[in-house]
Amino acid sequence: MNIGVPKEIKNNENRVAITPGGVLELTKRGHAVRVQTQAGMGSGFSDEDYVEAGASIAPTIESVYEEAEMIVKVKEPIDAEYGLLREGQLIFTYFHFASSEPLTHACIESQAVCLAYETVESDNGALPLLIPMSEVAGRMSVQQGAKYLEKPIQGKGVLLGGVPGVEPGRVLILGGGIVGTQAAQMAAGLGAMVTILDVNLDRLRYLNDVMPANVVTRFSTEMTIRELIPHMDLIVGAVLIPGAKAPSLITRDMLSMMHKGTVLVDVAVDQGGCIETCKPTTHEDPTYIIDDIVHYCVANMPGAVPYTSTIALTNATLPYVIELANNGWKEACSRRKDLLKGLNVVQGKVVYEGVAEAFNLPYVAVETLFD
Repeated sequence: MNIGVPKEIKNNENRVAITPGGVLELTKRGHAVRVQTQAGMGSGFSDEDYVEAGASIAPTIESVYEEAEMIVKVKEPIDAEYGLLREGQLIFTYFHFASSEPLTHACIESQAVCLAYETVESDNGALPLLIPMSEVAGRMSVQQGAKYLEKPIQGKGVLLGGVPGVEPGRVLILGGGIVGTQAAQMAAGLGAMVTILDVNLDRLRYLNDVMPANVVTRFSTEMTIRELIPHMDLIVGAVLIPGAKAPSLITRDMLSMMHKGTVLVDVAVDQGGCIETCKPTTHEDPTYIIDDIVHYCVANMPGAVPYTSTIALTNATLPYVIELANNGWKEACSRRKDLLKGLNVVQGKVVYEGVAEAFNLPYVAVETLFD
């Protein structure tokens, strides 16, 4: 199969979809890999590294899309790429369709096959291609939150870990999944007092057992959130409903209950956000302030640590890329239920229910594609 790896063009997105090591695994199986020039530079991989692994280098993004049967990316196509998508072409990337109606319609019109990393789901409900970036984003949420609590950046001026004689900062984490767990571990490691909210009692029991003593768990209700937020320095939104828009747990009126300089980090922003006042920001301009509350809502947080992120992502995606390249999307998805769940838009049809519901679009059961 001809596989294309374009350079990411989203603002400050320095990751690349595959490492040279991943390219080698594909080329030794007889697949042709075309990598856009300098696609890996932001992650520390040169064109020469890819050539040594067996790839050829394409001069432009247009030439990558023109020749590839499968495009492997990191982030969803943006406006400049919509016209490059081709009928029947397989696009394998993070899409987060439910947070972008223009992207959804562009992919429908393209007649491409859109297989989303974030909805590939194993039998036990795990999201194997979302986990590595969720781990990175969860850890970064606290790292960034700690920075933006500094007074010169209009934060509260709180050191999360405190010092002897001064109590540590307080962190509220909305959601006890992968992002929330990683955020809690980072915040606890810094010495902060951490509260995790979730609606899954089994998950709360697990977290209660494995987390250190400075982490407590609470069942999540609106009343509990309103009770806790006046006492928090950093609030991390870590809620995920696979393939659907995240619910708004922090509403606009709740900002008035927070102290000036409180920091909100919404990791769920690429899925619509779980904070009502959230809007996507970039690494170039990461924060904004509403009612004296600092909002950090960068939609591609792992893009700031591209070396780590690219290797972690390739580790997870490569077995699936090989499966798709070896067998084609239709056979691969018919054989593997996890890949089948990754299909969101297929040749003009919305086949993922959460996406159809988000924009009131006709839904076609994915199984009908294989009748």
